[in-house]
Amino acid sequence: MGKNYGSLLTLGPAHNDHWIALRTGIGVFVPLFVLLAVGRLDLMIFVIFGAFTGVYGRVPGYLNRLVAQSKAGALFLAVILLAVLSSEFMVDHEDLVRGAWTIVILTTVVSGVCNVATSFLQLRPGGSLFHIFAFAAIASMPMQPPMLESMVAALAAVALAIVIGFSGSMFPGNQGWGERAQLPVLSAKVRTAIWWESLFYLLAAGLAGTIATLLAPVLSTGHSYWAMVAAVVPLVGHTTGLRVRRGLHRILGTLTGIVVMAAIIAFQPPIWVLLIVIGMLQVCAELFIARNYFIAQIFVTPLALVGVSIGTGLSTKLLYDRVLETIIGAVVGVIVVLLGSLFGSWYKRRILPAQS
Repeated sequence: MGKNYGSLLTLGPAHNDHWIALRTGIGVFVPLFVLLAVGRLDLMIFVIFGAFTGVYGRVPGYLNRLVAQSKAGALFLAVILLAVLSSEFMVDHEDLVRGAWTIVILTTVVSGVCNVATSFLQLRPGGSLFHIFAFAAIASMPMQPPMLESMVAALAAVALAIVIGFSGSMFPGNQGWGERAQLPVLSAKVRTAIWWESLFYLLAAGLAGTIATLLAPVLSTGHSYWAMVAAVVPLVGHTTGLRVRRGLHRILGTLTGIVVMAAIIAFQPPIWVLLIVIGMLQVCAELFIARNYFIAQIFVTPLALVGVSIGTGLSTKLLYDRVLETIIGAVVGVIVVLLGSLFGSWYKRRILPAQS
């Protein structure tokens, strides 16, 4: 994986990425068109985040994939429900400043808690990036559909993603469900590392959200949680160098993806075309996300922007916010990575010898 990020255009080895791309694309595309057919695009954001369950399908063996995606789907449903409840009872949508700070605080907690959850559940991809995005985007919505309808839509998307994940077992010539793989037992050292890592997730997300919110009046931005999402991106990786490059690739990929989004806004396509675009962007993102993070971001950027704005209309203001918030978040994330590296060196040099 480390070599994948050495060059902006170098591709890492493929591992049947076309299959996961196809599954996730269908998992997003089908429920969106169902919502369009029944005239309920107000539920779209819940369907999209529920469909993210498909991202956790990079697991060999249908039984193993079923287990992994079931755990991932349950966590997404919990996050979505918490976001709905937070929007209803905790976030002040009348006082925008107070509401923004509430979202920053709550999303910071979600970033740490969900990293603990994904780590102990041994889900891949790890981290809490998707959960931060889902929680903050939904909690920020002042007008919420009825809770039952929102959760049913999310549950249906989760269930569809899980079914698509093991649907290959129904075709002739498949190798069956396979045996359940036993996940490795997490050692005490690994468990301690998880808690430390989650602390840095809290720090990165909280610091990025705080800075973005403080600068919002000066920069005229309005999506502080995008900075929080970008801030945790560099925290994934096996080496400090790889993590720093992920932050850089996040910025450069976003800047390039903005061009794609600008073209979409310029054409102002009808809703049904936008839904097709979302499905295609999801496919392209999954094709490259594990092979070249920069290229993947070219598709992830317009995917995220179209997904969160399709109900309110596409606007060039989104491009401005996305660029600035991403730069703020990625820079904060890189700084936290460097601080974490220094802390890790100090911890190994001073603390561990004293404990042994």
